[in-house]
Amino acid sequence: MNKRQKIYTEAPKDISKAILDGEIINDFLPPPEKLLRKEAKVKITITLNSESVDFFKKHARQNNVKYQTMINEVLNKYVQKYSERA
Repeated sequence: MNKRQKIYTEAPKDISKAILDGEIINDFLPPPEKLLRKEAKVKITITLNSESVDFFKKHARQNNVKYQTMINEVLNKYVQKYSERA
């Protein structure tokens, strides 16, 4: 055994009790194929001011995503927020 490994022979009673009394929770995460967003998209041409485009391009590069995806997410959030009011 190297000096970084530790073997525990007895867990403190409160931890043992918590483990024994704990509730098993079924996996609630979706499978990987359901994490991919497969929404239908419409290709458009839009004119935006250069300051806005530069902002999204800069942050897209920093986060390794497409700037169009970031703009799309902002628009989606706007639609979600104001669709609830309708």
